[in-house]
Amino acid sequence: MKNYFPTFVFCFLVWILVAGAGYPELILGVAVSLALAFFIARICGIRMSWKTPLSALLFIALYVPVFLLELVKANIDVLFRVLNPKLPINPGFVRIETGISDNFSKLILANSITLTPGTISVDADDDGGIYVHWINVTGDDAGSRSEKISGRFSRILKKVML
Repeated sequence: MKNYFPTFVFCFLVWILVAGAGYPELILGVAVSLALAFFIARICGIRMSWKTPLSALLFIALYVPVFLLELVKANIDVLFRVLNPKLPINPGFVRIETGISDNFSKLILANSITLTPGTISVDADDDGGIYVHWINVTGDDAGSRSEKISGRFSRILKKVML
């Protein structure tokens, strides 16, 4: 039960924020949150603690604005490359070092990379690396490539994910 309760509380609070606090919404929210808590803890094997809401708030406050800024920058870069064929394109696959061992954090990072235009995550390994197809491979070594693709994301995820 102690594995399910923090997960239930977190899911229920998110439900209230999204759906509101009317009587029908609360009843449905309890049912959905119970089902999600069971699924997340039992089926997925993800255990939430009481630190999870703090991590979620830090994630929203620190990670989301950086992601949105990088998303806009990547969109503009790809837009210029599409509209101006003279801009260089050097597509290729690179392995980036993340320094992240937590699978959930690696999943967030890989999805963030994929959502930014010009990059797509194709695989991840157990050593914390993510393989990325990049529209314009630059940099001489793996460290500089990792910094260009995921440096800001990785640093924030290491701080936020408790």
